[in-house]
Order: sequence, then C-alpha cells, then structure tokens
Amino acid sequence: MYPTFNLSTSDHSNLSDADNLRLQELTHRSVKVSIIIALGVMITLGNIAVLMVITSSVAGWSRNSRYFLLSLTAADSAFGLLVMPLNLWVSLLKDYSEGPDALCHVVAFCNATVYSTCMYTLATISLERYIAVFYPLQYSSLMTRKRTLLLICFAWCFPPFLLSPITFPDGIIEVHFSTASLVCNPSYSTNIAYTLSLTCLIFFPCSIVMTYANLRVWCAAKRQRLKLRKYGCALRSRHNVAARVLVPVMAAYYTCWTPCMAVMIYNAVSGSSVPEWVEFVVVWLPTSNGFLNCIFYFWINKNFRRKFHLILQRLALALCPELANTFEWSTTSSAQFVSGILDNNNLVHERSSSVSSTCTLLSMV
Repeated sequence: MYPTFNLSTSDHSNLSDADNLRLQELTHRSVKVSIIIALGVMITLGNIAVLMVITSSVAGWSRNSRYFLLSLTAADSAFGLLVMPLNLWVSLLKDYSEGPDALCHVVAFCNATVYSTCMYTLATISLERYIAVFYPLQYSSLMTRKRTLLLICFAWCFPPFLLSPITFPDGIIEVHFSTASLVCNPSYSTNIAYTLSLTCLIFFPCSIVMTYANLRVWCAAKRQRLKLRKYGCALRSRHNVAARVLVPVMAAYYTCWTPCMAVMIYNAVSGSSVPEWVEFVVVWLPTSNGFLNCIFYFWINKNFRRKFHLILQRLALALCPELANTFEWSTTSSAQFVSGILDNNNLVHERSSSVSSTCTLLSMV
C-alpha cells in the first residue's frame, strides 16, 4: 500500500504543478495578447498616416526617396497586418492542437521574412542617404529609377529565398510554437550552421551598412555645421539636425534588433531557452521598430508634418465643411497651399541628404 500511496501523491503533485503552470500561462496570455494587439494598432495607424502623405509629393523628398519610404512603410505595415494576426490565430489554435504543424512552419516563414525585409529596407535607405550626401552630382546616374527598384526588389525577394527551408515540415530546421512569446519560431538549436548563416547574411551586413553610412553622414553634417559656424552663416534651428535624426534612428535599430539576434544566437549555440518574459520582449521588440520608424523617418520632418496637417484639413473640409469652417481650416489650407508654392520657388540649392531630414547644402564662397 505504501508504494501505491507514494505514487498517487507524486501524480497528484505533478498534476497540480501542471495545472498551476497552465493557469499561469493563461493569465499571462491575456496580458501578452493585449500588448500585441495594442502594438499592432499603433503600428497600423502610424503607417496609414505615413502612407497618406508619401503617396503624394513632399517638399525635399526625391522620387527615389519616396520609393524607399513606400517599401519601408509596407514592411512595417506587415508587422501589424500579417505577423501579429497570424501568430494570434495560431496561438488560439494551439489551445486545441499542440505541437508543430504545416501552418506553424508557414507562419514562422512569414515572421522571419517580414523581419528580414525590414532590416534590408533600412539598410537600402541608409545606402541611398549616403550616396545623396557624398555623391550629389552623380546621384542621378548612380541611383536611377531602375537601380532603385532593383534594390527594393532585392530587399523583398532575397529574404524569402534564404528562409525558404523553414516552410518545409521535414526540412533542415525544426519549428515550434512558443507559449512564452506566442509565435511560431524555428528551433535554432536544431541547425546551428543554418542559424549562424542567417545572422551573417541578414543582421550583420545590414547593421554594418547602416552604421557605416549613418556615421559618415553624421560626420559630414558635423563638419559642415562647423564650417557654417566659422563663416557665421549657420542656422540655429538646424544645428543638431543630424544628431536629432541619425542618432535616434541607429539607437532604435540596435535597441530593437540586437536583443532578438543575441537570444537567437544563444538559443542556437547553447540549446537553452531564456525566461518567459525575456523571450516575449525580445521576440516582439523588433516589431516596435515599425512604429518608431514612423517617428524618426517621418514625423521629425517638418515638411511631412505640414503635409499631413494639410491632408487632414482637406479631409475635414470634404467630410464635414461646417466643422472645418468653425476652425477656419478652409482659409488655413489655402494659405498653406500658397505658402508651399512660394517655398518651392525660393529653395536655395536644397537637396535631400536622407529620407528623414533635408539638409541645405550651401556653396561655400
């Protein structure tokens, strides 16, 4: 009787632990789902506002810059419109069916593709900024429309090619659904060589391009600011434009992407997992970069904000003329339209050194 009693007590203890763990996971799941939904709404609304503006012309932004910005907006929007709904859907299905399946492989492929495309797009934007600043006279011949579209196609087509093995259930790497992060993730420890090759072909090249290009642009802007200050023609409002744009862009990139890549390499090499909330944060942190891009690449730009306000006023005037007349938006819109024409006629050698800020390159006489 004693061994039987001891066995039943152990089983009861194990069952209680499992129930407690399950209850804790369900409690955490509601919090995690709320965070994911809130982040998805922020990303989607932010990129809708961006799309409303960049589909039309914005002062200081070239045609190529708009192409790259549209690509970045599409990649960021995919976080809220594709990645989050798919993973939330799978998390609901996993209440009834456990273990990896073909759907989980497809979702993991979509996750990795969107993440990688976003990094490549940020790298191409930095490359375009670098060429615009250091090769202004050759910019038109170097960044033709065809080459711009080829760079965008590369950013969208090369990641699916690299990540295609993830889609196969019996492929070179396994996939599992993580209850900690509520996403379908590749089991990186099942193929260390493939995991490290992904980081060497995606994260590290993009980081090197972004760091080098933005650092060179920041140094050039600093030298130009010192020269302008020496000649007494520096504009106070533009003193810190490079630091105000480039530093937050790079800080947000490394803050959002480095922890995810570090945990990915750690899981592959050690075969161990990180704590539950650490995994949740590092997996979903890169998606927040999709919202931060709306701020650093768009809202900091005065021309973008002006165009966005003008579009909102036109929408209000079209949908609710009484409300627009109450706030005198109709006269404001007309004044801004005339002001925009005058500003475009009085531009002095202005060229976009980046898609996020416009630097005036003055000829030093």
